[in-house]
Amino acid sequence: MNTFVAQPDYCGAVPSLRLPAHAIAGLTGTSFKYEHLQTILADDRTDGFFEVHAENYMGAGGWPHEALTRIRKDHPVSLHGVCMSIGGPQPLDKSHLGRFKGLIERYEPALVSEHLAWSTHETTYFNDLLPLPYTQATLARVANHLDEVQETIGRPILLENPSSYLVFKESTMSETDFIRALVRRTGCGLLLDVNNVFVSAANLGFSALDYLADYPLEYVGEIHLAGHAEQQDDEGALLLIDSHDGPVADAVWRLFETVVRQTGPIPTLVEWDSAIPEWPILKTEALAAQAILDRHAQSFMLGTVHGSA
Repeated sequence: MNTFVAQPDYCGAVPSLRLPAHAIAGLTGTSFKYEHLQTILADDRTDGFFEVHAENYMGAGGWPHEALTRIRKDHPVSLHGVCMSIGGPQPLDKSHLGRFKGLIERYEPALVSEHLAWSTHETTYFNDLLPLPYTQATLARVANHLDEVQETIGRPILLENPSSYLVFKESTMSETDFIRALVRRTGCGLLLDVNNVFVSAANLGFSALDYLADYPLEYVGEIHLAGHAEQQDDEGALLLIDSHDGPVADAVWRLFETVVRQTGPIPTLVEWDSAIPEWPILKTEALAAQAILDRHAQSFMLGTVHGSA
């Protein structure tokens, strides 16, 4: 396991704002959307955290930073990268990584995460999180990329499991074995997306409960919940899409409770990134997640749960 040492500011980084430190352990959160800002600020009963996609804040200033600064003063923030392409075959984009580091220094997020996926080819960024084969060669490459990210930002990162629509015949290990090996080699933490587990299980024909039984839950620092869409593939079979455009499905809530029963109240985010509803609807989903966390919290000592700030 690597030892992480804080790195000096990269050229052009915004100095730390020394924002308040807010505890995030045992809380639920939602995706932060600009259109909700005024309603959130006027709601004195909003106690959770907010997650933002790093790439939406990589400009130097303007309205996005003004809005996020106002949110960050009163709430913990989770910074979620979507374009690092940690699973890609080419070297990481050092400019992108530098901007990612700058955001961490600027907003001091409670949690930092990225995806086990790839999304770039040469200079092209795809609007997708694409899968990768689980082989020893891929493991070595992803581990090297994780080491580079963590050494640059000076802290461990949480790695999110993908939603899958196919499997590679080249794969020589299961997804859970691959993820466990990455944790052991790099010291990273994990972001468990329960909806992704459900989507992948339905699409690929395996048991979501068996997957979770083999998943290294002890390294999970954040959980994601989201809605998914039902479609059909070319042969008319059911195909689930990780769409983030609706409420969390009942089956995903049940899987979530199965996880929390074992782990205790890990910080949990409800993602809703398209067909965005009014703030009260999104808040209600987060409160439903909070009720599940609170129901199981008494079984775990406060201060020792995952994700303590």
